[in-house]
Amino acid sequence: MNQGSLIISLDFELHWGRFDKYEVEPYLNYYLNARKVVPEILDLFSKKGIHATWATVGMLMASGWEEWEAYKPIHLPGFSEERYSAYSWVEKQKVKTLQSLFAPELVREIINTAGQELASHTFSHYYTGMAGSEMEAFRADLFAAKKIAQEKFQIDLKSLVFPRNQYNDDYLNESAKAGFDYVRTNPSDWFWGNTEQESLIKKVFRTGDTLVPIGQKTTYSEIKLLENGQFAIPASRLLRPYRSNSIFNRLRVGRIKKELEFAAKNGLIYHLWWHPHNFGLKPKEKILVLKEIIEFVSELSYEYGLLSQTMEEIGLSRKKESAEFLAKNVVYKGV
Repeated sequence: MNQGSLIISLDFELHWGRFDKYEVEPYLNYYLNARKVVPEILDLFSKKGIHATWATVGMLMASGWEEWEAYKPIHLPGFSEERYSAYSWVEKQKVKTLQSLFAPELVREIINTAGQELASHTFSHYYTGMAGSEMEAFRADLFAAKKIAQEKFQIDLKSLVFPRNQYNDDYLNESAKAGFDYVRTNPSDWFWGNTEQESLIKKVFRTGDTLVPIGQKTTYSEIKLLENGQFAIPASRLLRPYRSNSIFNRLRVGRIKKELEFAAKNGLIYHLWWHPHNFGLKPKEKILVLKEIIEFVSELSYEYGLLSQTMEEIGLSRKKESAEFLAKNVVYKGV
């Protein structure tokens, strides 16, 4: 039986992932807490041998507005609703507190921590599913994301997470051309499909599925090789570690543990994800929950050999297996 694998991916974005929904000023402490939590998470991962993919918004890698301007693409998105454009948002803002937007020092900590993969969440938290999105602007956005990571941190980004989980075949193909070999895709459940058109009923079912099985199995045996050559690595569960005064906190954690144990016992893949800024509210309580889950992962690793892998690592291992299979089974005819 194959070893089970745990994939962890984090959407690292701070306010760039929320500019179309919230103002900055009321959330300054929230982002400061999130910045403090990132080193704690990295320290925990390092001590427990946890490998993780940090899908980082490219703008966040800049040190300030001057560098942000230098890496900004020439071709900007022309969304039908300009509120979805980070560039339109910046033009209307006079943001004095840069800690909610730029964190190159934290990016450096990620890179310097063993087992961590720096990946992309696009340059501008680009919404491919919004009206007015166009391929040329998306192409320019991915180029900018690759450029800032390469020039500032000497990293060639290989894994991609689409903001708000919005993507289709055309955008997947474009990202493959840009050099992204591994992408996080959505679960196959209907309430995770078409994420650009959200509804209350979808949210209700997603929340319910964190408590009791509603959708399909969250574990799977293989990652999918797409026609464009990319490996699609489906998400399994969004970590919602703690909510104040919620009677369901223990039930949510228990459900994740059961899913992890099932994956470990049966040699399956389980993909857990979240946003670091989710820990900006009640950080102590949420870190305790994360420590509990990671400790459980350590137990499963010892007992069943559960592997902790980044998106790139599991993709590379599947590439190697495919190459070895072809080498053993392809019959070459003489000319």
